[in-house]
Amino acid sequence: MNTFELKTRVCFGEDSLGALAEIEAENAVIFTDAFMKKSGNADKIASYMKGCRNISVFSETIPDPPIELIVKALEFLLDANTDVVVALGGGSSIDAAKSTILMYEKKTGKHVPLIAVPTTSGTGSEVTKFAVITDREAGVKYPLVSDKLLPDVAVLSSELVMSVPKTITADTGFDVITHALEAYISTLANDFTDAFAEKALELAFEYLPRACKDGSDVEAREKMHTASCLAGMAFNDVSLGVNHGIAHALGAVFHIPHGRANAMMLYHVMKYNAELDLPSAKPSRACEKMAKIARFIGLPAYNAKQGATNLINEIRRLSREVGIPQTLADAGVAKSDYLANRAHIVKSAVNDACTATNPRKIDAAAVETILRGIEKFDK
Repeated sequence: MNTFELKTRVCFGEDSLGALAEIEAENAVIFTDAFMKKSGNADKIASYMKGCRNISVFSETIPDPPIELIVKALEFLLDANTDVVVALGGGSSIDAAKSTILMYEKKTGKHVPLIAVPTTSGTGSEVTKFAVITDREAGVKYPLVSDKLLPDVAVLSSELVMSVPKTITADTGFDVITHALEAYISTLANDFTDAFAEKALELAFEYLPRACKDGSDVEAREKMHTASCLAGMAFNDVSLGVNHGIAHALGAVFHIPHGRANAMMLYHVMKYNAELDLPSAKPSRACEKMAKIARFIGLPAYNAKQGATNLINEIRRLSREVGIPQTLADAGVAKSDYLANRAHIVKSAVNDACTATNPRKIDAAAVETILRGIEKFDK
């Protein structure tokens, strides 16, 4: 028996931040980063939380939240005797809040509602049971998976993403595309998740170029925020694939932003997953589904292989248009550092929890083949 469930209440559109006024708690914590506090966004969020008697702010989250940060945040929640958490920020802030609440509830036995307010359009963390934390010493990112990590409420406010720089818009936008594509061809994909993935991809391919070209394009910002959430709903139930497995490894070792690492790999992973290199009379299921997406976004797809090829080429074209680095060298990685860590990256990608649902078999040789696409260094 298969099941599909939506737990998180999603508030979106005009005045969506007004949902924060519905929170009633003795002790609330806004979980965010230093920039959100300094910019006044944390105070803005607090101003809506009129039903909370005491509001404190934990503003020490950082990209790729390490285990040490979660321990520190746990102490903060314990000292505050926290009743509710509002996570404000990108995927790192929301993931850190999820992980900390999981530990807090285990220690105290008290359920703490989580309201997620994303400030980037990319991770979809506001509606997923996933969180990623980093072991810096080991150079490994660990995806955590638990229904207890699902936020209770997601508040999608496009006004919080209007000032996101083009580079981050491109990185996070490609995270959306990667989430939706990997969910769509996941071995666990089903009709329900396909519906979310298809809509997310339709929106992302249309509105990401606009959001990158003009950050003040309100419609593009709103649509990308929606696409991010929809893609999160898609992969929440069916997981992802080796694209994320490799991106997690690259991010943990070289600190490449997660969306950027996904974007760099996507062309090469989809090419591998479409199995265009195999002399087969019958296209693979992944190839056929890629062709369906090609048709969905207006690309020629007279047969499965042509459609998949056109989609894959469109991924490369769009990534170049929005400024995604195409190689490790372009991303600032030194050849010597990469070669010293290559075996570790391959092993981490193979063992990553997300890789398990990749549609084509993955082993060390497969990851090495995929990685060759970005292994171009200046002589």
